[in-house]
Amino acid sequence: MGSSFLDLWHGFAVALTLENLGWSALGVTLGTLIGALPGLGPGLTIALLLPLTYHVGVESIFILFGGIVFGAMYGGSTTSILLNTPGESGCIVTALEGHKMARRGRGGTPLATAAIGSFVAGTSWVDRHYAIGTQLMKVALKLGPSD
Repeated sequence: MGSSFLDLWHGFAVALTLENLGWSALGVTLGTLIGALPGLGPGLTIALLLPLTYHVGVESIFILFGGIVFGAMYGGSTTSILLNTPGESGCIVTALEGHKMARRGRGGTPLATAAIGSFVAGTSWVDRHYAIGTQLMKVALKLGPSD
């Protein structure tokens, strides 16, 4: 338990450097812009940016790609609410309900709800996957070639 806790703090120390915070801001901004464009998504954006992996550190590129994914999940809600054009399939219900509110002059409420919901869901997702991923890694390391 102690080693896992120290690993978590080491991860925060690496992620909260000025360089990695910059990569995170770039990823979230780029992801939000990409998420707002119908037909484009985080998978295509990451595929196009794969050559960066030769020039950027491992931690920084994972932070950039994570920012793109989380930014794109939020970015699709903007066009869904304001234009009734979902950027991805996950924003269809947002378009149905949020656009009705925007047409009545209350567009700020669904936009704020989408932003807060994206932050809470993203934070919860990372937290759960850290807890599950540690246990899953232990099982995966016990598997051999014949498995």
